[in-house]
Parts: sequence; C-alpha cells; structure tokens
Amino acid sequence: MNQFFAEFFGTAMILVLGCGVVANVLLPKTKGHNSGWIVITFGWAIGVFNGVLISASVSGAHLNPAVTLALAIAHKFSWAKVPMYILAQILGAMFGAGLAWLAYKKHFDASDDAETKLAVFATIPNIRSYWYNVITEIIGTYVLALAVLYMAEPEVGLGALNALPVALVVLGIGLGVGGPTGYAINPARDLGPRIMHFLLPIKGKRDSDWQYSWVPFFAPMVGAALAAWMFLIFGGS
Repeated sequence: MNQFFAEFFGTAMILVLGCGVVANVLLPKTKGHNSGWIVITFGWAIGVFNGVLISASVSGAHLNPAVTLALAIAHKFSWAKVPMYILAQILGAMFGAGLAWLAYKKHFDASDDAETKLAVFATIPNIRSYWYNVITEIIGTYVLALAVLYMAEPEVGLGALNALPVALVVLGIGLGVGGPTGYAINPARDLGPRIMHFLLPIKGKRDSDWQYSWVPFFAPMVGAALAAWMFLIFGGS
C-alpha cells in the first residue's frame, strides 16, 4: 500500500502542476495567460521533478503506465505489481487534475472556449491524423522509456535517483516532439484527466473527445515496449 500511495501522490503531483500550467497559459484572466509553449513544457517537467522526488524512495517513481510496462518487459520490475501501479497512476492523475480544476475554477467559469477547457485536461492534436499522432506519441515515449531504463536501479525503477535527469528528459521531449499532439507520453496523464473532464461540473464544456483517447493510451505503451526490447537487445541489465 505504501507503493500504491507513492505512485498515486507522485502522479497527482505531475498532474496538478501539469494541468495547472496549461490552465494558467490558456484560460483567461490568469497571471500566465498566453505565456506560451515553453512555459507549458517547463511546467510539466517541474511536475515530473516533484512527482519523482516524493515517490522515488518508496515506489521507484514510475508514475506512468508506459514506464511500468517498460520496466517489467526489461525484467526490472515484477509483473505481479503492474496492475496495482497502473491503477494508482490513473487514480492519482484523476486526483491531480481535479485539484488543478479546483485551483482554476473561476477561470474555467470565465471562459467560453470549450476546446480550451478540454485542452487543460487532455491532449488534442492540432492536426488530427491518427496514424501520425500515434507515431509521434510512440517516438516521444520511446525516448522517455529508454532514458528511464538506463537510469533505473535493477529491481525498483528510478530508485533514489535525483529527480532532475528524468525531468530534463521530459522537458526535451516536450520541446522537441511535443508540438503535434501535446505529448501525452503517459497513458495515465491523458486518461485520468480526461475522465475528470467528463465527470466534473465544468461550465460550458464540450464532449471529452473519447474518439481520440485511444491514441495517448495505446501509443505510449507501444513506444515503451519498443524501448524495452531495444534495451534488452543491446544488452541492458
């Protein structure tokens, strides 16, 4: 249960700061309104930094079903714990997104843009082309998962690793290949907040775009699996 709650609160930390920075940039009448993509990518990276910092010593700070899958495939994590970790991550993402909504509740109320309200919670590609959206998410998650595999301690995950390296990797992914899809690179990061968008009483919201939701869930898992297999092929241990 300690590992469950570490994954829960670590993932929640990512989402409260990640969804929060998107809200700060996109919603009206905020201090950070229209401050741009670089602010968003730094916000997500700092969210990852904090999430890893508080959970690494207890759960290994996976905080991402794709990372959990990669570590299991690479024989660095027990398959028996995979369902528990993924459940904790999705629930934590829901909780963190809910906190971000609460913090920006009045700004949600002040906005008439339903698309922007959804964008605070879930990824939305500017050019919707499912094949290319999938490829983009696979590439981003491959980069993340391969980096984590080479950082990870053998049986835990990120262990006591300083949180900065993985945060910098996430920052680089956002700046490098995050533009086309909004870079989920984490199934829980998209699914948990998308569920909250569906459940929360958000004024003037649109549908939760479930027809796209499979992309940020499925593609990161593929990217993580490819990274794990590559890691094993090249003699990772």
